[in-house]
Amino acid sequence: MGIKEECGVFGIYDTEGGCAQSVYYGLYALQHRGQEDCGIATINNLELSCHKGKGLVGEVFTEAILNELNGTMAIGHVRYASSRRLDKENTQPLALKYIKGSLAVAHNGALINSAELKREYEYKGAVFHTTTDSEVIAYIIAQARLHSGSAEAAVNQAMKRLKGAYSLVVMSSRKLIAARDPGGFRPLCIGRKGSAIFFASESCALDSIEATFIRDVEPGEIVWVNDGELHSNRENCTGTSSLCVFEHLYFARPDSVIDGQSVYDARILSGRYLAREHPIDADVVIGVPDSGLAAAKGYALESGIPYKDGIVMNRYIGRTFITPKQSSREEAVKIKLNPLRATISGKRVIIVDDSIVRGTTVVNNIKLLRDSGAKEVHMLSSAPKFIAPCNYGTDIPSKDVLIANKYTTEEMREIIGADSLGFLSVESLKKIAPDSNCAFCDACFTENYPV
Repeated sequence: MGIKEECGVFGIYDTEGGCAQSVYYGLYALQHRGQEDCGIATINNLELSCHKGKGLVGEVFTEAILNELNGTMAIGHVRYASSRRLDKENTQPLALKYIKGSLAVAHNGALINSAELKREYEYKGAVFHTTTDSEVIAYIIAQARLHSGSAEAAVNQAMKRLKGAYSLVVMSSRKLIAARDPGGFRPLCIGRKGSAIFFASESCALDSIEATFIRDVEPGEIVWVNDGELHSNRENCTGTSSLCVFEHLYFARPDSVIDGQSVYDARILSGRYLAREHPIDADVVIGVPDSGLAAAKGYALESGIPYKDGIVMNRYIGRTFITPKQSSREEAVKIKLNPLRATISGKRVIIVDDSIVRGTTVVNNIKLLRDSGAKEVHMLSSAPKFIAPCNYGTDIPSKDVLIANKYTTEEMREIIGADSLGFLSVESLKKIAPDSNCAFCDACFTENYPV
């Protein structure tokens, strides 16, 4: 399989300039979506500039670099790569110049027909310099622009060829464009601050720059800014949607609102449903930082068992789930979390995590609790069992790495060393986001792929 990414994108159109600084803060707020590399591209007087590199946003950009990138439009990207290919060429935004001018693309998601499209254009003489879907998307847009009257029309034509998950921010010499695939697999929203217009993967990025959330980009919709005015094309909107439900369980920040649903409230609900499905006699409920905390609080609220902080996170190490190499994951888990013995020692402990994928993390967490004197350890997952790979950008590449495909629940319980083990049911999963105006993709739990 090629590189698949779960990333963050951000864009701004502001005639007053200073756009690079706003993108910098927006990407900082989206850092949880990708920690391997990042980049910013800007347009100033029709000229395209770009700076990108490996590392966190605060490491790649300095004040001097941001000042050099000053412009009236800018897009940015944070990335994690789920494969071992961390080539610098794959860092986004992808910026290029062609016969119609300049083009920059930042993309979150994964195409299922990327290899097919790439092969088609290679036979027509195209030369690709990266292994990303983003370059395929950029090439198709550039080709379509040669026969279209505008950049947004070219994006519209390109969308008719793309299959899979993509939330895009695209920048031409004069326009800022955002687009979301017809399934709406990945989030994308619109904000405004004064005359400036923003596009962001999550609403928390708008909050970071004190922009007002306007609305979500609809699945299949293209929106663009021209001369400061926002426009929309809904030609590709189908009325159906398949937002990745893992956005609510893990990916998104809890202070974000996605397609009408508070992420925090969704996680609280997942914990409440866990308590109804898996009642346990215990002394304390704890969560695995950070994405398991709200679900643990939900379990405590529903069950009446006290919630307490039981594990402290080292804030200076990235998420183990998105560390590319398995060996790195195992080492990172050991130095990332540390137990609070006063909460755990001599107690019957319920520990809630957002999911159990490979099983590495949960084994280490349970050992931490045992070593800290826990009398019993009951493990709960606020997601159902992972049984299938994701084709749309989440780091679940094959069935072979999924522990739930190798063992029964009882066998898994023995392997991880828990006194009991429970998963949220698929039926309850479908009810954790009652305020959402999007339906969900749950293929990794059901093998029911929308595309």
